[in-house]
Amino acid sequence: MSRSAPDDDREDLPPSMARSSLLRELPATERGLRTRSALIAAARRVFEKSGYLDTRLIDITKAAKCSAGTFYTYFASKEEIFAAVLELAQEDMMHPGMPHVAAEDDPAAIIAASNRAYFEAYKRNAKLMGLLEQVANIDPEFRVLRQERGDAFIRRNARSIENLQRRGLADAELDPLLAARALSGMISRLGFGYFVEREALGDDRGELDELIDTATRLWVNALRIPASPR
Repeated sequence: MSRSAPDDDREDLPPSMARSSLLRELPATERGLRTRSALIAAARRVFEKSGYLDTRLIDITKAAKCSAGTFYTYFASKEEIFAAVLELAQEDMMHPGMPHVAAEDDPAAIIAASNRAYFEAYKRNAKLMGLLEQVANIDPEFRVLRQERGDAFIRRNARSIENLQRRGLADAELDPLLAARALSGMISRLGFGYFVEREALGDDRGELDELIDTATRLWVNALRIPASPR
C-alpha cells in the first residue's frame, strides 16, 4: 500500500480499515476517554505480542490493569477493540506525513520523500503491519477492506504517473494503472519483507537510507524519469 508519487487530488480518499459498524461513540467524560485510550493501547501491545487469534480479553484487561466490567463499558468484544486499535493507528500506518516538497520539484525528489515517509511509518508500526497480514488471512471482511484501501492508493499513484506522462517526464507508453499497481506492490512488499519478516528472523542490520535509495531508483528507472540536471 505504497504512498509513493502522491498528488494533492482528493479523489479516491482511502476507506478506513476499521469496520465502522464496530466503532462506538466516544465517551463523554475526560476520564472515560482516558480509560478507553488505555484499553486501546494495552490491546495493541497484546495483539502485537500474541497475535489476533491467541489474544484473550483477559490478557487485555490485565495489561490495562482494569476489570472485565470496565472493558465491557467501552467494548463488547475483541473484534470491537481491534477495530478501535486500527482506527487510531491507520493514519500513521497508511497515510504518513510527508516532508514538504514543492510540486514543481524534481519528480525523483518527490518520490524519494514519499518513500521515506512510507518506510519510516512502516518501521514504526512493523509489529502491527505483521498483525494485519495475519488478520487478512483469516477474516474475509477485513481482507476486502484492506484491499479497497490499497486500491485507492494505487489509483492515486496512477493519476500521479499520468500527470508525469502529460508533462513528458515519464514513459508515455506505460499503462499508468498497471504501472502504479506494480510499483505500489513492490514498495509494499519491500516494507513487509524489510521490517516484518527480517525482524522476525532477528535480522535488523539493514540501513533505512539504502532501502529508500534503492526503492526510489527502481521507481524512477521503471517510469524512465529523466535524470535531473546538475
